[in-house]
Amino acid sequence: MQEALTIGDLSARSGVAPSALRYYERLGLIRANRTGGNQRRYERAELRRVAFIRIAQQVGVSLEEIRAALDELPDNRTPTRADWTRLSNVWRGKLDERIRLLNRLRDDLTGCIGCGCLSLQRCRLYNPDDVLAAEGPGPRLLR
Repeated sequence: MQEALTIGDLSARSGVAPSALRYYERLGLIRANRTGGNQRRYERAELRRVAFIRIAQQVGVSLEEIRAALDELPDNRTPTRADWTRLSNVWRGKLDERIRLLNRLRDDLTGCIGCGCLSLQRCRLYNPDDVLAAEGPGPRLLR
């Protein structure tokens, strides 16, 4: 059996600060066992969970969504490829939608960079007299 990781080991291997690891643990995203001296010890499988959390956050997935996904993984064993595939299939539609939104944002904002909005007649973000407020909150034009 492989030796469990200290919080410092997990931090060094994952690139995540110990304070963030403690926060992830508090949220139930990762799990630690405790020694007799109440020190945290992480199974090596937690490295995968931390990597998953970091990547998911980088693409805009909320910690609540991440927790819900991780809650679907087995508690009694290291997740298998099939477990991770099942999890990714649940997210496929959400990720595809995020990709479409990011592409649209990139394409629509390309013309805005450096323009100073001197051409309000063609601006993709211009909302004269806030007429879009009736449609609800948020960036209505970019959606």
